[in-house]
Amino acid sequence: MSTLTAAVDLRPVPASVPVARHLVLDLLGAWSAAHDAGDAALLVTELVANVVDHVAGEASFTLELSLSEDWLRITVVDGSALRPVVRDLEAGAPRGRGMRLVESIADRWGVEEHGDGKAVWFELAAPLP
Repeated sequence: MSTLTAAVDLRPVPASVPVARHLVLDLLGAWSAAHDAGDAALLVTELVANVVDHVAGEASFTLELSLSEDWLRITVVDGSALRPVVRDLEAGAPRGRGMRLVESIADRWGVEEHGDGKAVWFELAAPLP
């Protein structure tokens, strides 16, 4: 199997969160990906929501997907050097669990410098046969 890729630029506005989630679900369906589409959609929702919450004023950010036989990699690239933080859980906090979900569900994840900003990515392994 060859590697399949897609990239789309979105604005850092609340409406981009469901758009990104649906793009991931639609692409994984079209690609007949064996990976857990629900997990991928949940985690991309968290990454895009972080951009919307913390990167106001940017012209756009980029959502990238790459699917190989064994791995699905989803990356969100934005123009902010501010890195995401995995926070301790606080019982009364209404938000702040997104990166903890990424850390818990993704097989691998990380942050890389990208120009003046960063690329936050996660990978999901294909299920065993």
